[in-house]
Amino acid sequence: MPDVSTPDCEEALSDRPVRGRPAWFDLAPEPPRGTDSIDVMPAATDVVVVGLGASGLEAIVALAAGGADVLGVDAIGIAGGAAGGNGGFLLAGLADFHHHAVTRHGRDVVARWTSKTLEELDRLFDTEPTARRVGSLRIAADAAEEDDCHAQVIAMQADGLTAEPWDGPEGRGLLLASDGVFNPVARCRRLAAVARDNGATLVAPARVGAIASGHVTVSDPTAAAAAVGDRVVRCRTVIVAVDGGLDVLLPNLRGRVRTARLQMLATAPETAVSLSRPVYRRHGYDYVQQLPTGEVLLGGGRDVEGHAAWDAVPVPSAAVQDHLDALLRNTIGATAPVTHRWAARAGFTSDSLPIDAEVEPGVHVIGGYSGHGNVIGGLLARRLAAQLLDRPR
Repeated sequence: MPDVSTPDCEEALSDRPVRGRPAWFDLAPEPPRGTDSIDVMPAATDVVVVGLGASGLEAIVALAAGGADVLGVDAIGIAGGAAGGNGGFLLAGLADFHHHAVTRHGRDVVARWTSKTLEELDRLFDTEPTARRVGSLRIAADAAEEDDCHAQVIAMQADGLTAEPWDGPEGRGLLLASDGVFNPVARCRRLAAVARDNGATLVAPARVGAIASGHVTVSDPTAAAAAVGDRVVRCRTVIVAVDGGLDVLLPNLRGRVRTARLQMLATAPETAVSLSRPVYRRHGYDYVQQLPTGEVLLGGGRDVEGHAAWDAVPVPSAAVQDHLDALLRNTIGATAPVTHRWAARAGFTSDSLPIDAEVEPGVHVIGGYSGHGNVIGGLLARRLAAQLLDRPR
């Protein structure tokens, strides 16, 4: 069984038919480690983890290694959502830029998050084969943003963090040397293999319906199995490790988190430009990196379609892809043909802080990363797993 299934974008962009799934799946160095069908799903287990992205898989690996019986389920497959469709950035801190986060949440809160995410980055660069600590750039689109970049450097340096002004071929802004990049699909595939080796059961596609203390209702979304009906899995604990669509899966979180559509494209190996570091542009609304093999992966433009980006299906739209095409050719200067266009859904919280909560007894939620889940998601997942393993069974 393939480890991901995403909507094809040819109908939405009929004049630009390319591969509609994230390029990461074709660029991941490891072969896919598939999932089991719903037929092998147990009737009872210790923990059910909903979501087979990086945070869900990190939790599964930690719990299974600690001796728990774990079932992981996903409506699509391994890395089928935002975990496999993001820009591949590894960034310290919270979603807001440092100085804005301090104003919003206070210096102590931001200092704790920054310290923990820096530790998590060190762990990822030591353990993830595709991770490269090359730093990241924030490049200003205009004079006002250049002033904001300067304010960020001053604030970070005052708080003992590494940040430097930048003036290079990419533009003017700042350099954060602690950051880096990786292949998010390769990470998820590796974690899935470890999880299964440790005895965990991974099932997809499996659509989760009701989630409550002590049980989860799961159905097979394929047409051939529609007549089978729902299955109930009894469990001690449920972990909902879902980012995009969290507000749909758990309606009581509406108002705190909302789902947005994020879009990207990728090119064939490019020789006309050379980007040694990932780049954020326009206050983070646009982002790009270039792989060592030359492919350019470009995302952003969520603000271009305004309200249409919210609660949208994960299919590329012409308006955003037009924006990305213009950015690719006119600003970045890439000439290689586009090979992939895709969309994914991510959860954005009202305060830009991730959700880490027990919403009812035995039902835990981690998600709503506001576009910064690659580092924070794994950090929260392993911490939650450690807490659960420390509790009496």
